Amino acid sequence: MWSSQLRVVPTPKLVIACHCVECQKLSTGPFSVTAMVSAGDIKFTGELSEWQRIADSGNKNSAKFCPSCGNRVYHYNPDDAAILKLKLKPVNLEDDSLFEPTAHVWVESKVDWYNIPEGVKCFPANPKH
Repeated sequence: MWSSQLRVVPTPKLVIACHCVECQKLSTGPFSVTAMVSAGDIKFTGELSEWQRIADSGNKNSAKFCPSCGNRVYHYNPDDAAILKLKLKPVNLEDDSLFEPTAHVWVESKVDWYNIPEGVKCFPANPKH
């Protein structure tokens, strides 16, 4: 997967659609799509800016974003930075097959008009590890 700012070598470990209210705001849609990757499997070209907040789960949530356009590139927990959560947007990908979610989370906040495809894992909130 390539974009102008990043390169991911292997296939993501997991691709999730998050239906929480914050992700609905972030994506300006019914959910955001996030690919879970190991920090060592991604390369960035250029500098990224950062912000941080406490998530509804109580976890720290930091984000790196493009200082030019403000687009979020990835999120991570600063207490466990080994896994990065890439914020996928189809326009940023050469291979958009990586965009298809394998799980949906925070479906208790899902908009009523979106139907989750059959056979995809669903979690009412954040899955317990």
